[in-house]
Amino acid sequence: MAARSLNKTILIGNLTRDPELRYTPAGTAVCSFGLATNRAWTTDAGEKREEAEFHRLVAWNKLAELCAQLLTKGRKVFVEGRLQTRTWQAQDGTQRTATEIVINDMIILDSRRPPAEEVTPPTGGEVVPKEEVVPEVPAEPAAVTPAAPPTDTGKKKSAKGGKTEEKETKQISRKKGVFFLSGKARARL
Repeated sequence: MAARSLNKTILIGNLTRDPELRYTPAGTAVCSFGLATNRAWTTDAGEKREEAEFHRLVAWNKLAELCAQLLTKGRKVFVEGRLQTRTWQAQDGTQRTATEIVINDMIILDSRRPPAEEVTPPTGGEVVPKEEVVPEVPAEPAAVTPAAPPTDTGKKKSAKGGKTEEKETKQISRKKGVFFLSGKARARL
């Protein structure tokens, strides 16, 4: 009998860049983005310290499309997934390795932000990590199951002021003020 193991990662942090959505040659959606987390502590001398960690995240299938649609730089999210390490050969012939978090669940924790042209840029002191160029993710996800199909594919019609508008109901169900979307992505809308 093989020994049991667990590869599970749970993070809450802010996006360091806008998500980048691509499609594999087979048509599978893949989205990558960065997430910053921080930790604060007090030293023995009573001095308060803070340290930031930067993580590379990857989402596949419907969750990838939802991340690209709903997330922007600076948004606060909860993500759950697993660690995955990839190795490839760089153009200069050296062997490179990247550790990423392949997410299978995402919850947006902050309210919707105004469009970029209305956002005031931060002032001074912002530290942005220098990111290494990493080649595209592999053609197919390893051990990632496809997103579950929607449970209801119907459309609802509602009359509003004499107009009829269609509402897509195939992906959204509401529970305790949080919208659950297919692909296990969750967002407060």
